[in-house]
Amino acid sequence: MKTIPLLAISFLVAILVSAIGIISVQNAAPVSLNFIFFQSIQMPVGVVLAMSLSAGLIGGALLQPLWNLSDSQNSRPKFQANPEESDTVQY
Repeated sequence: MKTIPLLAISFLVAILVSAIGIISVQNAAPVSLNFIFFQSIQMPVGVVLAMSLSAGLIGGALLQPLWNLSDSQNSRPKFQANPEESDTVQY
């Protein structure tokens, strides 16, 4: 059951990497990022996009265990009906 989500995630990452490659070839002019009064060095748009994507993927992978996102579905109490206490009638 886990192969389909993993395949979808791999497909999505492949599309993003391809898009970054295409954009970086088309936009080879260097850019610099400005945040308040900080300014980064000049680098191509593709490098900026690749660094942003990798920082997001690594940050999400590191924060997932801290937030217990993988165990959130398994931590729900499961309903277990007791046949002796149920209101259904057996014929």
